[in-house]
Formats: sequence, C-alpha cells, structure tokens
Amino acid sequence: MHAVIISIGDELLKGHSVNTNAPWIARELASVGIAVRRIVTCSDEPDEISAAVEDGLEREELVLTTGGLGPTRDDRTRNAVRKLLGRGLELDSGTCRRLAEWYRKRGRNPAEAIREQAMIIEGAVAVPNTKGMAPGMVIDCGDRFGNHRLVLMPGVPEEMEAMMKLTVIPLLARLSGISIVHTPVKTIGIGETQLAAMIRFIEDGLPAGTTISYLPHISGVNLMITSAGSDRQTVEQQNRGVVDAVVGKAGSFVYATSDVELEEVVGQLLLEKKLRVAVAESCTGGLIASRLTDIAGSSRYFLCGMVTYSNEAKEELLGVDPEAILLHGAVSEEVAAAMAQGCLKRSNADIAVATTGIAGPSGGSAEKPVGMLCLALAVRSDSGAVLVSSRTLHLNGDRRQNKRRFSDAALRELLKALRID
Repeated sequence: MHAVIISIGDELLKGHSVNTNAPWIARELASVGIAVRRIVTCSDEPDEISAAVEDGLEREELVLTTGGLGPTRDDRTRNAVRKLLGRGLELDSGTCRRLAEWYRKRGRNPAEAIREQAMIIEGAVAVPNTKGMAPGMVIDCGDRFGNHRLVLMPGVPEEMEAMMKLTVIPLLARLSGISIVHTPVKTIGIGETQLAAMIRFIEDGLPAGTTISYLPHISGVNLMITSAGSDRQTVEQQNRGVVDAVVGKAGSFVYATSDVELEEVVGQLLLEKKLRVAVAESCTGGLIASRLTDIAGSSRYFLCGMVTYSNEAKEELLGVDPEAILLHGAVSEEVAAAMAQGCLKRSNADIAVATTGIAGPSGGSAEKPVGMLCLALAVRSDSGAVLVSSRTLHLNGDRRQNKRRFSDAALRELLKALRID
C-alpha cells in the first residue's frame, strides 16, 4: 500500500507555521508497512483542496489530509471533499454525544453548534477526536477512485496524533498485512562518516527486508534499523540481530536503542545508582539543568543548577579562586574544575558537572576560538574523597548550536562517568 499526505492551510504556504504533521505521519505509516509516495501542501481554498485530494486518490490507494476540519471559517476540507465525492452529510451520534457532554461540563448547551460539528460525510466512519472537537473521517471513496481510502484529520498536531495512534494506525495495520519493526540506535559524539566506516561490513550483510537509515543530528548521528516481512517473529529476530551487531561496533558512542533522549538515559542511571547531581554552568546558560529537569521525576536525582556567567558569580557562588581566573582565564580546564568542585561542595551532591566556554559569535581568539568548551566533573567517592576530571573540546556552529553541543558534551561526559562500575 502506498500513500499521499496532503497538508492543508494557508499558514503553511505563507511560512507562518512549520509543517511538522507530514513527516510525523510518514513515520507512523512506515511502521505498518505503508510507503509515502508524495507529500503535498495546499491552501484553504476549496478548489485547491478538491484538486489535491482528487489527484491523490487517482494516484495511490491511501490519501491522508490534515487541516481544514473544525468550526472556523478556514476549515473547509469537509465540504470540499463532500462535493468531490458527490455525497451529503449525516449526523454522527457518537460525536454528537461526546460534544454535548463536553459543553455540559462547561455549563453550555449550544445545540446548533454541536449538530454542525458532529456532521460527517455520508458513508464515512468517524474518527473520535480525544483532544479536540472536530471528528476525523475514514472514507471508502467508491468505484470512481478504485475504492481507495481517504483519511481526514484536523491540523492541530495533538489532535491528529491522537487520532493516528488510537484509530487510524490500528486500522491500517490490519489492512497492510506486513510486519514492520523499527529500532533506533542513538549515538552522540560521532559523525556519519566515522559511524558508517564502523558498521560497513554489517550493512554489506543485511538480511533481506532490513535497512539502515542515517539520521544526523547536531551532536552526532542516529540510526534507524527497519526490518519488514510477513512473519512477525522472524522480523523481530532479524532486527534485533542487526541492532546488537551495530551496538557491538559503535560501543560507547551508543546511548540508547529506544526512543529516549540523552538526558533521560542519564537520569535513569542516576536513579539506579542512587546518586544526586548538581550543575554549574557558564556558557550553557542553564541549558543542562533545563534538559535534566525536562524529565518527569527528576527531583529524585537533580539537586540544583547554578548559572555563574560572570567571573564575579564564579567567585562568589562557587568559590573559584580569582587568581585561577587571572592566571588561566575563565575559559580553562582549571576554572571548570574549580567550578565543579565548588558546585559539589555547596550542593552536597554526589556528582557535579561544570561548563565554561565560548559560544560565539564573538569573544574568541587564536588561542581560545569560538566553539571552545572546557568541562569538568567532580565526583564524591564512597570514602568521601572528591575525584575531579576535566577536558577541552573544540566544536563548530553558531551560538545556539554551540550551546546545544556544549550541553550534549556535558551530558555525555556525565553518562560515561555513570557507566563506570
């Protein structure tokens, strides 16, 4: 089965919004063996919607649209599709009950509004909207379009994603008859060329139906290992075999083989080892603390973050010796180490990470260029002694990219320390 995705909305064409729906839908479709042949964006004009849908149905067995469903003036997809298919509208009783209950809880009873929003195209199957108002629809488009299917969904990502996960994907999975297994292999601190060289022989010997996709990101590259076939057990075994082989080659660069972020992996290890962390940040401006606390339950292992951007703050809040800054400069391993030690002492944490660097675009020199990062860890041993390590990295990017890469480097250093038994 092949599909066309149609993203509807003037805001997409004018550049006011980024189309995140289409790639998300494509990934979900791939998980059930449906390949996307085309992604189309069109305006809210009914004629444009009708033309895009008609073209899609003539080309492929499945067309999915987002946008143009709901109570506002620019939500015109339902009527454009109704006219294209030559069908009327009918009331969906399930949607009507859900909307009535929603309004009742808010002390309102707009009968006409409820009826209007609960109308679906004749012959369609309503897709419940658990995150909003307008229902989606799955439509068998009849002989004219070879009984190809059309899925209509709202453009609000939260609403669309819930519809896909709860209703649309389970339906399509039954239709496709193909078992697909996707496993991410997430890495950090390694480039695409280096990683490809490491796993070249694995790629040369991939089993039939298995592929490896490279997904570069700002601090490394992730892999997506996909296996497909008719027998679920065989597909899972083949996929796991390739994943294990890649992890065996890539080693310490791999931080996860599931859909988790680096900070989540670090947090889980801190929990498992019953350790508490604190951070002292200069060039990262609180980004490390923010990422660690993005994880639910982080209060169990995260104590505090200190953003000591100025030299005075480093001295007053962390106890960094002014002579160290004068002698080595604020961006130095010596100052990073002193920051980590001061953070550990003042927070009473088990481990502290510190960063100081030059994010740019100005502030660099020949000796200390933009992109230079000095980071340090201070770890309290079981005996109470404090072990300090530091290193310098040179990274490339604009200011925002460098801050992200700096925070990635710090989290990776923390991960390496936590993996040591």
